[in-house]
Amino acid sequence: MSEQPIITHVSDTSPLNRPTSSRSVTETVNGSHRFVIQGYSLAKGMGVGKHIASDNFTVGGHQWAIYFYPDGKNPEDTSTYVSVFIALASEGTDVRALFELTLVDQSGKGKHKVHSHFDRSLESGPYTLKYRGSMWGYKRFFRRAMLETSDFLKDDCLKINCTVGVVRSTIDCSSLHPIQVPDSDIGSHFGMLLENMEGSDVVFSVADEKFHAHKLVLAARSSVFRTEFFDELEGDKQEIVVADMEPTVFKAMLHFIYRDSLVEEELEDTSSSSIPSVTDTLTAKLLAAADRYDLTRLRRVCESHLCKDISVNSVSRTLALADCYHATELKAVCLRFAAENLAAVMQSDGFEYLKENCPSLQSELLKTVAGCDDDCSSGGGKSRSVWAQLSDGGDTNGRRVRQRT
Repeated sequence: MSEQPIITHVSDTSPLNRPTSSRSVTETVNGSHRFVIQGYSLAKGMGVGKHIASDNFTVGGHQWAIYFYPDGKNPEDTSTYVSVFIALASEGTDVRALFELTLVDQSGKGKHKVHSHFDRSLESGPYTLKYRGSMWGYKRFFRRAMLETSDFLKDDCLKINCTVGVVRSTIDCSSLHPIQVPDSDIGSHFGMLLENMEGSDVVFSVADEKFHAHKLVLAARSSVFRTEFFDELEGDKQEIVVADMEPTVFKAMLHFIYRDSLVEEELEDTSSSSIPSVTDTLTAKLLAAADRYDLTRLRRVCESHLCKDISVNSVSRTLALADCYHATELKAVCLRFAAENLAAVMQSDGFEYLKENCPSLQSELLKTVAGCDDDCSSGGGKSRSVWAQLSDGGDTNGRRVRQRT
């Protein structure tokens, strides 16, 4: 008898033949913009079909703008209504979006006029804008006679909030198990280089302490060090004396240069202690060091920490500090805070210091006050009386303001 062949059935369990899956996710990318229309009465009469446009704002990768028509968009409405539209202000084809227009009730009662696509079923789906310049909105947004006697108009000012939700569809595919990438450890490696002093080629003498460092590392992080080490004749120096800086500050600066971080506990301890002036904190001294050695990121970190402690009593000295060490972000925050709380700030102990030591900042503060007033300020007595106090240093009755002692 001939041998019968043996047939074996093998099931293919190769990973390549495993079932796959995918999921389509459609959602909106949302963004909002507030459009303040100051001087409404002056805009009337510009003509039917003519509009005032907001600044462009970006949502979902497209630019948008709000168009307000004080005399209406269409001639047939004969200026009976104001019109409001949202326009696609950048190139795009068949951009699908949801919209919400809110006319803000300025009485504080919260009775806003809202037209919204959000949170309700749409029979025909989101609105589609075919090309740049396509618009969605209302030709008869609000009857003009009613608007002008309503709480929506205050101090000749209207406020319109706009929310755009751009529709996006993405495919979520099944995939292999992801490989986790650990956090960057370059800072810890460079930090060990500093701590071990391995290969150091320069020593800094700060008061009675010595700090070993590496010229290449410092030069890579600071243009000041780069110039000192490689562009000047004294670049071959092995020891450099640092004047007008405390060892604690220099040590913290080196820590940041090598590790790109600061010891948070040290900053918190100094900022929360009973130090009489913000200028005496470690953060403030590090800000000065950052400015001295052109360490842009360290300056910004210090600005962020100092910003957290701004108050009526501290803002004047913090403003002077920011101006002295080119901390532009911190300076802008201080100016805005001081302008919005001017009457209280003028009664603080630090304001006298600001007037005596930084007179140029007073004019900048005046400009900021003007900017705050432009944002729908009533232009009334209270605003102007505070302006007068700042301008001439007196109170509303002409008396000089006496600082508290």
